[in-house]
Amino acid sequence: MTDADTTTATTDWQAWQASWDRQQEWYMPDREERFRIMLDMVEAVVGTAPRVLDLACGTGSITARLLARFPDATSTGVDLDPALLAIAEGTFAGDDRVTLVTADLKDPDWPARLPHDAYDAVLTATALHWLHREPLAELYGSLAGLVRDGGVFMNADHMIDETTPRINAAERAQRHARMEQARQSGVLGWTEWWQLAAKDPALAGPTARRNEIYGDHAEGDTPSVQWHARVLREKGFGEVRPVWCSPSDTLLLAMK
Repeated sequence: MTDADTTTATTDWQAWQASWDRQQEWYMPDREERFRIMLDMVEAVVGTAPRVLDLACGTGSITARLLARFPDATSTGVDLDPALLAIAEGTFAGDDRVTLVTADLKDPDWPARLPHDAYDAVLTATALHWLHREPLAELYGSLAGLVRDGGVFMNADHMIDETTPRINAAERAQRHARMEQARQSGVLGWTEWWQLAAKDPALAGPTARRNEIYGDHAEGDTPSVQWHARVLREKGFGEVRPVWCSPSDTLLLAMK
């Protein structure tokens, strides 16, 4: 075993998972609520033993909650980020319910990397806003081919209504003020979390590769709920509507 293998084997991956959760909650204090509703709807529509695609899975936050609630579920996590995937791999090592796949969702051939041709549910949260409208619409078309008839796709993300600029500005100001208060109390923000990851021997290499792939934390688009719903219907989903929302985010459910 090499020194790198030894470091990886002795890394506290659960601690990194918890650290990622706290950093994400800095942005989204209602994060667990959206996950709860997401899994409520999984159970309501496809039952308690679903085959799930955790899209843009990151560290596997959705997969962890899925398996804790539904022990008979299985999950395929797909992402491109080598650092977040390293945490996921460490967390789920030895769990044959979980398969992790490295793929770029902007590559039209990414579904060929998956172990299954169809899924009961495709779930994603706070990830697809990294894509602009055109590649996102193409991705929705791919997902329509992966979700079985009667299955679901759920996306919890920033979906901005541009017809309410004053409400949007007030919400954003309050949210950023709260985030600054949390930062002053010692909560790690996005930049600080990645700086910490870069110093960890098990994550330094993956974090460097991540920076080569992504560079700065660039944003894509945050179109409205109506845009997402329209495109999902155009791509082949039969019913689409929100099942949860916060002042800034929406959980949109599309049924095939």
